[in-house]
Amino acid sequence: MISKIQTALKVVYPPRCVNCGDMVDSDFGLCGKCWVDTPFIGGLVCDACGTPLPGSGDGHRDLCDDCLAHPRAWQSGRAAVIYEGVARKLVLALKHGDRHDIARPAAKWMAAAARPILVDTMIIAPVPLHWRRMVARRFNQAAVLARALSEELGLPWCPDLLQRHRHTASTQGLGQVQRHESLCGAIRAHPRRLHRIAGRPVLLIDDVMTTGATFSAATAACRAARAAEVHVLALARVANDA
Repeated sequence: MISKIQTALKVVYPPRCVNCGDMVDSDFGLCGKCWVDTPFIGGLVCDACGTPLPGSGDGHRDLCDDCLAHPRAWQSGRAAVIYEGVARKLVLALKHGDRHDIARPAAKWMAAAARPILVDTMIIAPVPLHWRRMVARRFNQAAVLARALSEELGLPWCPDLLQRHRHTASTQGLGQVQRHESLCGAIRAHPRRLHRIAGRPVLLIDDVMTTGATFSAATAACRAARAAEVHVLALARVANDA
C-alpha cells in the first residue's frame, strides 16, 4: 500500500534536481549536469580545514600552508564542497531562500566527507546564532544541517549545545585576524548542556568555513566546557586561494 502511494506521489510530484529543477531519478538529488558542475572535495585534503591539497600524501597528517602557519584549535576538520559555482548557489538558497530541502542531500555529502574523523560517542552541534540574527533569519542554517546529518549518521545532536551570547557585526570583508578578534569570547556552552559536552567528542557544524574564526570561537567554548576533543565539519569551504 505504501509503495503504491509513493509511486502515485512520484507521478504527481516527480523528483526534481535541487539546483535547477530538472527531473531526476530520485528525490533530493542533482541532475547529471549540476552534479558535474558541483565542486565536490575529494582526494587528499588538509586534515585540519578540509581544503584540497595537491599530491597523494605520505600517510602522515597532511596540512595546508595556512594551517601550518596558523594551527587550528580543533583536532580535525572537513568540508563537502568548495564554495563556488553550484555549491555556492545551494548554500545561499539554504541560508537565505528557506530551501530546507537542500539539507538532506547536503547531509549525505557532509557525511561522506566526515567519515575519517567520526567517533562513535560524538555529539553533533551547530554553530549558534545570536538571538537577534535568529529573529531576522527565522532559523539557523547550521542547525538545519546538523539535524539532517544526525539522521544520516545516527549520531545524537543538540541544537542549543552552544550559545552566541554576544552579538557581533557581520565579518564579511574582514581579514583573518579581524574575524578572530570580532568573535573571540562571543560563544559559550549552554549552562544547562554542560553535562552533554564534558568528556565526549564534539562535531561542530556550519554551512561555510572561510577563515575558521567562527569554528575557533565555538571550539574554545567546547574546550572550556571540558569536551574530550573537537572536530569541525562545513558543507562548503572557501578555497585558500579564493
